[in-house]
Amino acid sequence: MVNMLSTGMWVEKYRPEKLSDIVNQTEIIGSLEALIANPADMPHLLFSGSAGVGKTTAAICISKQVLGEYAKEYTLELNASDERGIGMVRERVKKFSRFAGMADAPFKLIILDEADEMTNDAQTALRRIIEDTAKYCRFILIANNISKIIDPIQSRCATFKFTSIPEEDVISRLAEIAKKEKVKTDKKGLKEIYDYSEGDLRHAINLMQATASLGGITVENVKASAGLSKTSDVDDVLKMALAGKIADAREKMIELIKVYGMSESDFLKYLNAAVFKSKHESLAQILESIAKYDYRILVGANPEIQLSALLAELGAIEK
Repeated sequence: MVNMLSTGMWVEKYRPEKLSDIVNQTEIIGSLEALIANPADMPHLLFSGSAGVGKTTAAICISKQVLGEYAKEYTLELNASDERGIGMVRERVKKFSRFAGMADAPFKLIILDEADEMTNDAQTALRRIIEDTAKYCRFILIANNISKIIDPIQSRCATFKFTSIPEEDVISRLAEIAKKEKVKTDKKGLKEIYDYSEGDLRHAINLMQATASLGGITVENVKASAGLSKTSDVDDVLKMALAGKIADAREKMIELIKVYGMSESDFLKYLNAAVFKSKHESLAQILESIAKYDYRILVGANPEIQLSALLAELGAIEK
């Protein structure tokens, strides 16, 4: 993993700077460019669509293109899932949105990522703030699941649904990055990355970077980084959790998900398999726990919180 750290994250290094560089969302980009041509008339925006298809990137590009040299100072980026409560909405946004001798910028911009993770109360408070600051603030809300955004907010925004990125576009973007990073690739290796990432370009780039640390981008190397060889690490997570080493187990689990790009559902699938291999005497109880947390994540609870709780529950079983 040394490679990854020494050259920085490729996802950030190659993040598009302007809307026209974004991969594949042609219709949306056209509409957005028309909207920002006259910034004073730009409405609030709501971007929805699955992970890694360019929603946040588009928001950052709009900030750079509309606010120019004031982009840093006049843009507030928040991740709503880290700060779910109503307090976050009131404090951070209110403080930032107060009118304070604006320069030549048309407005202040608030980008709220993972807005669909906010409670309904927080969204109601947000709606009020959107109304109160309408004169000099614009909001770009980003959500994976638009149905979790309350109607009064939806109706105040122009909504854009980002689609997942087709295979040839993902592959040509990966090839372009690999060339700049002087990494050897073969066609099958790049296709293998696409198959794992299913149109999530961020995941694809992260996986390619992890794979590059093993040498070239070949099918074998991709499989090794993508977590098929990581199943033994999931066995370790299970052992640590059952031994009551919850913090270690959690750290290892987060590494698998965040660094190696193993999805939460795959993590649970491998964990389930690891339990059967372990022939543990509390087999039924452990499987019951895994099933419970699998369901909670499916219905939309925060995966990191739920998986941490699962590990804690497994730690209590041995006692």
